[in-house]
Amino acid sequence: MYYLLRKQTTLLLIGCSLSLSVLSQLGKELYRESHDDKPYYFGMTLGYANTYLAHSKTPRFLTNDSVLSIEPGFSPSFALGLLATLHPFNRWEFRANPQLILGISRSFWYRLNPPNPASDEDSIEKRNVQSTVVSFPFSAKFNSDRINNFRVYMMGGVQMDLDLASNAAARNAEELLKLKKFDYGVHCGIGFNFFLPFVTVSPEIKFVWGLNDLHSRNPNLKFSNNLDKLQSRMIMFTVHLEE
Repeated sequence: MYYLLRKQTTLLLIGCSLSLSVLSQLGKELYRESHDDKPYYFGMTLGYANTYLAHSKTPRFLTNDSVLSIEPGFSPSFALGLLATLHPFNRWEFRANPQLILGISRSFWYRLNPPNPASDEDSIEKRNVQSTVVSFPFSAKFNSDRINNFRVYMMGGVQMDLDLASNAAARNAEELLKLKKFDYGVHCGIGFNFFLPFVTVSPEIKFVWGLNDLHSRNPNLKFSNNLDKLQSRMIMFTVHLEE
């Protein structure tokens, strides 16, 4: 799983690097030179995210011979959002980027002892928890010098998330993991501004670490009592369209 995460991150970075190396060579005419004089500006975002749940196990897992292993699964999802940026200083900007993240399916793979002791094959079961998240990231950005119609920036900040499909209050949920509704965390990333005649296109890659324990643990639930903490992790590739 961690290898897959590193592989996807590497591919995204390579793609961004190739894009900036090609586009930085296109034309020498400067577009929208007065853009940085604006005290604020707005935009919209489209994003693709890969999420999973970092987990720790309870002491019960070591003594429970019915569950042999537990592995998290990755979930692709899509994000739509709005963008508001405040530009009080030369290189520094502050940004609010509320987003709706759709299609999250947080999952775990359980490798169980076979129900038939005479069988040599393990039983593998998958449990999914569907989520639709409203995210409120607040970021500080540090911009490099503008080179023709291109610029690099670094960003970091905090965010709060609300899971609209939280099942923490679900009843008769013996086959489910139950997650809490609220989460908070930190993020950091790198992005690139490409200044075009009428819009600024800004591809960005961002890493998100959830700090809250999302696990609404119930020792009576079959697939919950072997897990302790569950914390969200996300890699998001976003394209911002700014005025």
